[in-house]
Amino acid sequence: MCGRFSIDSWLAKMVRDEMECEYSPQENMDLRPTNEVTVLIHQQACYQPLLTHWGIQPGWATHMIINAQSETAAQKKTFRDAMANHRCLVPCSGWYEWRDEGNPRKQKYRFAHAEQQPLYMAGIWFPADEPKLVLLTAEADDQCLPYHHRMPLLVGRAQANEWLSGQAPRASVPLAITPC
Repeated sequence: MCGRFSIDSWLAKMVRDEMECEYSPQENMDLRPTNEVTVLIHQQACYQPLLTHWGIQPGWATHMIINAQSETAAQKKTFRDAMANHRCLVPCSGWYEWRDEGNPRKQKYRFAHAEQQPLYMAGIWFPADEPKLVLLTAEADDQCLPYHHRMPLLVGRAQANEWLSGQAPRASVPLAITPC
């Protein structure tokens, strides 16, 4: 999965209504690593917003880590504690991938819910003065595979509690894929 996603102006109200919680992110059509990201965590029997910064840089790493493979994150020392104790939902309106189509530049594509609904990406967060976020990825489904071999691990609204309580359900979401 590439390192960009979007938060449209309509997203906040839809997430507040769906999740019955406070949620007021800044609109950002090109959210990048190190940017602030408002995620949802489950505390005191309800969803609550948490402001994070996207990416971690452990002392051993030569570059920032923004994604982790969902299939192996629980076994990796870097992600083990966050997978067990600090899961979150990352509401977004879409994400971007670039595909080499033989042109001088790669073509950018936007992936969004086909019915203009919120997407919920699975994430883990790392406690700190400024909490840090890592997104989880999965093998691409049939819709995304022609564009990239990985995609965000999407969690359906119905599976949100399962994800936050330690299970790893994966939602099948109808996507609209459009060139930018």
